[in-house]
Amino acid sequence: MKIKVYDFDKTIYDGDSTLDFYLYCLRRFPKIVIYLPRQLYGFMLYILGKYSKVQFKEVFFSFVQSVDNIDSVVREFWQKNSCKLKKWYVNKNHDDDVIISASPEFLLEPICQKRRVKRLIASRVDKYNGKFTGDNCYGEEKVKRLDEEIDGYKIEEFYSDSLSDTPLAKLAKESYLVCGNKLIKWWEYEPSRMKKIKDMFVAADFVMFIIIGTINALNGVLFAYGYSFFLADNLAFIVGYISSLTISYFLNSKFTFKKRLTLKRYFKFCISYIPNFIIQNVIVVIFLNILGWYKLIVFALAAIIGTPITFILMKIFAFKR
Repeated sequence: MKIKVYDFDKTIYDGDSTLDFYLYCLRRFPKIVIYLPRQLYGFMLYILGKYSKVQFKEVFFSFVQSVDNIDSVVREFWQKNSCKLKKWYVNKNHDDDVIISASPEFLLEPICQKRRVKRLIASRVDKYNGKFTGDNCYGEEKVKRLDEEIDGYKIEEFYSDSLSDTPLAKLAKESYLVCGNKLIKWWEYEPSRMKKIKDMFVAADFVMFIIIGTINALNGVLFAYGYSFFLADNLAFIVGYISSLTISYFLNSKFTFKKRLTLKRYFKFCISYIPNFIIQNVIVVIFLNILGWYKLIVFALAAIIGTPITFILMKIFAFKR
C-alpha cells in the first residue's frame, strides 16, 4: 500500500494545535486557570528530569476535566482554526494521506474528518481526564504505531517540521522538511546559523540554566550585599560573585547538564564565567562608582547581564555539549 505521511503541528498546520486549543479553552472557560500552578510544577519536574514527557503531558491535559461538552468544544475550535491549515497541503489530494502526530487523537479527529483524511495516528489521550492510554506518539514511536496500524505500507512522500521524525524520513521514498511554507528535501537540509542559535536558546537545558541563573543572581546579590557591610563595595561584589558561582556550579552540574562534580570541570566552569564577570564588574564601576546608583540595584542589574554568552561558553567549554 502506497501512502503519503504528514506530521501535523507546524507541518501542515501553522502553529501548535495543542497550545492553540488550550488558549481557546482558556478564553471559553477561564476557570481552567486553576490548573496553571500544577501545569507549571509539572513542567519544572519535566525539565529536572523527574517527569517523563507523558507524565508532563498528562498534567498539562488535566484541564480538560473542566471543559464542558469537550466534543462540541473541539468542533467549534476547528470551525475557527481550520483556516490555519497550510495552502500547499490543502490543495493536495488526500485519498492516501496518513496524519501522524504527537497531539491527541481526540483533538485532530474532527479536522481530519473535515479534510476527508481516512487515517489518523496520534497520541491516545482520554478526552475527559487527560490521561494517556498509550505512549506519546513521537520519534521512533511513530514508526511503531505505523507498523501496528497499516500492513505492507510503502511511504511515497513524508513531510515534517522536525528532525525528531528522521526515523520516518528514512523509510520514505521522498522526504521533506517543512520550514514555514517552504519544502526542503530532507537530506539537503542545513540549518542556518540563526536557526542553530535559536534552537540553543529554546532547549530544555537553557530553561534550566535560566532558572538556576535566577537563583544564582539572587545569591550573588545577597552575598555581595552582606559582604559589603565589612568589605569595600567592589571587593564585596567579587567575593559574593565567587560564592554564588560555586553554588551555581553544583546546581548546573546536577540539574542542567547532569555531569558529575570534578575539580577540573569546576575550574572550566569558572573560566566560562570570565566574560560575564568582566561585564558585571564594568557595570558596577560605571553605575555604582561613577554614577552613584544605589548598590543593591547595581548588584541586581549586573547579575542578569551576560547570561546568553555565559550559557554558550558553559555548554560548549565546561560541559562539552
